[in-house]
Amino acid sequence: MPMRHARLVPWLLALALPVTVLANPYERQLANGLRIIVKEDRRAPTVAHMVWYRAGSMDEKNGTTGVAHVLEHMMFKGTPAAGPGEFNRRVAAAGGRDNAFTSRDYTAYFQQVPKHKLSDMMQLEADRMRHLTLDSGEFAQEIKVVMEERRLRTEDQPQALLFEQLMATALQAHPYRVPIIGWMNDLENMTASDARVWYESWYVPNNAYVVVVGDVDHEAVFELAEQHYGPLPARALPNRKPQDEPAQTGIRRLTVKAPAELPIVMMAYKVPVIRDVAQDIDPYALEMLSAVLAGHEAARFSKNLIRQQRLAVEATTSYRTTARGPGVFYLYGSPSEGKTRAELEAGLRSEIADVQEKGVAADELARAKAQLIAGQIYKLDSMFAQAMEIGQLESVGIAYAENRRIIEKLQAVTAEQVQAVANRYFRDEHLTVAELDPQPLPSAPRARSAFAPRH
Repeated sequence: MPMRHARLVPWLLALALPVTVLANPYERQLANGLRIIVKEDRRAPTVAHMVWYRAGSMDEKNGTTGVAHVLEHMMFKGTPAAGPGEFNRRVAAAGGRDNAFTSRDYTAYFQQVPKHKLSDMMQLEADRMRHLTLDSGEFAQEIKVVMEERRLRTEDQPQALLFEQLMATALQAHPYRVPIIGWMNDLENMTASDARVWYESWYVPNNAYVVVVGDVDHEAVFELAEQHYGPLPARALPNRKPQDEPAQTGIRRLTVKAPAELPIVMMAYKVPVIRDVAQDIDPYALEMLSAVLAGHEAARFSKNLIRQQRLAVEATTSYRTTARGPGVFYLYGSPSEGKTRAELEAGLRSEIADVQEKGVAADELARAKAQLIAGQIYKLDSMFAQAMEIGQLESVGIAYAENRRIIEKLQAVTAEQVQAVANRYFRDEHLTVAELDPQPLPSAPRARSAFAPRH
């Protein structure tokens, strides 16, 4: 078994390299500052078209939290050339699908359509990049949709509510502490003018980039981009000031009481993320640690905490190596019946302590590498996933061409490096612990609002 996984990792990496070379994304920057990134993939006569704005919830100010997400909703409410709902109707008529999403770091919009409809999609996106109507009546209706979305997806979901409170406690200064959807009080007092200020500040070509992946010729795509996006004027951007989080000096704890079936324990450790792809080591080792602990069914949490000790019904990790803001490594789970939250926390800690003291075995690390690198390579099967990979890297200031180097760095992680990051970062002065104390469930579910989100 150890030898099989050891051989598998370099084979997977070798598989990735020729695909990367053949696909070879192309790039051009328009005079207005808009960057166009094109990856040719001719396996199907379709194209994924994405517009990314370097503006997410971390760019918001107190009093208007959630405005990035609200503006994402309003982007579908029409321009003088295409009225409310017309964007979605035209994409559907073209035989495609579309959606959008807001994160802490960016806001992105996509369409996946037959390749001959790419020009139409660019025309629609360029139109709303500059000419969004932002009607006050439409805003009054849509803000109710967003508030109901917050109720359904956060306030009525105990795990989401616990995570929101965990972040608000773990971080004291950095805007990652604020939920992407915003605080309810800010949503209740938000106006169309707030959304207009956000739109005028950030939705400009020099704060955006377009990613196109599919059965296209890159030169033809550049010509279409020049035609549709080229006439849009650049504008000065707001000054982004550093928002560094002060050093944590001791463990932080909180308890949330909410209706739920099971208790939950969440542990958040402050850790680094990639800032220099070539020079950094620790983020790659942390990603490997996450995979060793919970990256597959035979990983430590599943094997030890769930199956052998029967301490948890769920136990997992979460860590992203890339972010504009600070990095956080999460451990979380729910204790089994008859087990307490304190026992589960002790169990999670014991798995970290075991890595700190004994390290990880060669075959264990090889399997984690195989799982992670295979996941990277399988993304190539989807045009949308390829576009997402490019866009997300660019959103945090990492050039898309660095993806190959990231895979190489993951492959190069040693057992000693994994043990080192476990010792360096998994200490109480970096830790916040949140517990969900389950309360009785209501006898009847809350009535669904007429303004419930549609997707």
